[in-house]
Amino acid sequence: PLPAPTFMGYRRPGGRVGTRNEVWILNTVGCVNHAAERIARDGAARFQGRIDGVYSFSHPYGCGQLGDDLRNTQRALAGLLRHPNAGGVLVLGLGCENNQMDALLELAGTVDKGRLRFFNSQDVTDEVDAGLEALGQLVAAMTGDRREECPASDLILGHKCGGSDGLSGITANPLVGRIADRVTALGGGVILTEVPEMFGAERLLMNRAVDETVFRQIVTLINDFKAYFIRHGQPIYENPSPGNVAGGLTTLEEKSLGAIQKGGQATVTQVLRYGAPAATGAGGLALLESPGNDGVSSTALVASGATVLLFTTGRGTPLGFPVPTLKISSNTAIAEKKPHWIDLNAGAFLDGTATMDQLADDLFALILDVASGRALANNEKHGYREIAIWKEGVTL
Repeated sequence: PLPAPTFMGYRRPGGRVGTRNEVWILNTVGCVNHAAERIARDGAARFQGRIDGVYSFSHPYGCGQLGDDLRNTQRALAGLLRHPNAGGVLVLGLGCENNQMDALLELAGTVDKGRLRFFNSQDVTDEVDAGLEALGQLVAAMTGDRREECPASDLILGHKCGGSDGLSGITANPLVGRIADRVTALGGGVILTEVPEMFGAERLLMNRAVDETVFRQIVTLINDFKAYFIRHGQPIYENPSPGNVAGGLTTLEEKSLGAIQKGGQATVTQVLRYGAPAATGAGGLALLESPGNDGVSSTALVASGATVLLFTTGRGTPLGFPVPTLKISSNTAIAEKKPHWIDLNAGAFLDGTATMDQLADDLFALILDVASGRALANNEKHGYREIAIWKEGVTL
């Protein structure tokens, strides 16, 4: 028999495995975005070569938020705070915001205190100097981290589509579905989100629930999201976006039937609410609560623990997120037009230059190379890294 596939990852406490060893700077509030960006820029230059990088992730929230709106911000940030790709985390606050530091850290749960630094900018003389000092302590703690051989079962992939066209459900999405089947068969995990793009195809996912409990959780997930639409007076079965229509899609059901193919035929083992972590070692397909918005849903995948994202697209997008974000094009035209966006061209299947089996082998090999740090995703090469948080509810 062939040896089980492996990758070189960073093993963290609790069994999680990262694909990068970076310092992430997270803000409690948008008021300190610029300070965080300065700390990241200066820190990246100062500590270059000692770790995989220093990155800040700006957002406009944390001030004046109430109820579910504040909880969404806290859940997303807490998920990023405990992510295995972050060998060290600096949490930068202001001090007077609704998203209070203590509440955020409590929500994040058990975090290695040696890999965490935090302070409120109102409590220090110079927040950039204080931030750089904290980065120095984190980098010192991370210097001994080394990649080690890990089974592919330690992978958690996030599957996402954005800017879909009429070929997405024929080429790119089924290709990513094959990866879902391969990774879950090895014991690894895959997370699928964009709940509105399950509408009309939800029964296909329900039929793959591992047990009755998960089946009922899927029903609740779908119905709760439909209720969210109704609360805001929006039609549930609306046509796809203008880009989808221009790309050849005509109905939401048509889009959904293509979109869920990214989950392959894998058994649904978990249903996750927004910001909830995927269970370590659970394997199988997890369905995650999040809207279809590319930035929000991709960030949610990372917050739930995905260490590599597979992002299919027919129209193309430069978006990238805190973890390696591999873009798979549904057609050759966009791959040739945007080679700095696209990492693998599934349009080769329609061109007759590659079989689906060959593409699946190529994509799986690319995933292992990127997860091991032997290769970088295009979003990493070109500095496309950002987050977006689900905005819902009241802002003062």
